[in-house]
Amino acid sequence: MSVSVQTEDFDVGAEIAALTQDRTDIGAVVTFTGLVRDMGGAQAVSAMELEHWPGMTEQALEQIAAEASARWPLQAARIVHRYGPLLPGDQIVLVAAASPHRGAAFEAAEYMMDFLKTRAPFWKKETTPDGARWVDARDADDAAQARWDQG
Repeated sequence: MSVSVQTEDFDVGAEIAALTQDRTDIGAVVTFTGLVRDMGGAQAVSAMELEHWPGMTEQALEQIAAEASARWPLQAARIVHRYGPLLPGDQIVLVAAASPHRGAAFEAAEYMMDFLKTRAPFWKKETTPDGARWVDARDADDAAQARWDQG
């Protein structure tokens, strides 16, 4: 299990290769890559700035990966999250789960992403035609995370 919080972009293919290098017990790798999106119109995003709490952020991500590993049979998990200034189309986050079986890999990746959105200390500011604004937490993210407590 490994996490990185960085300003640099990441290479998804290289991350998968590193995760699976010299491993023959992995039957599935599921990845999710989040991108900065521009929804256009009144919600057009020309830039995004992500801030985080160094040390605490890495610890929160490590805890999320550890919880996923305890819940599903994972051979490896990887979370990469960027911070700093980003533009539409830039990669923000990578979540990867490697398991002997695809079902566990899919569920673990989704779990990590849902908990990352609600428990990792990141703050997002978007620049739109109306100026810059901090983005509030979304109820939909809380609901996505809460469903794991029910299952």
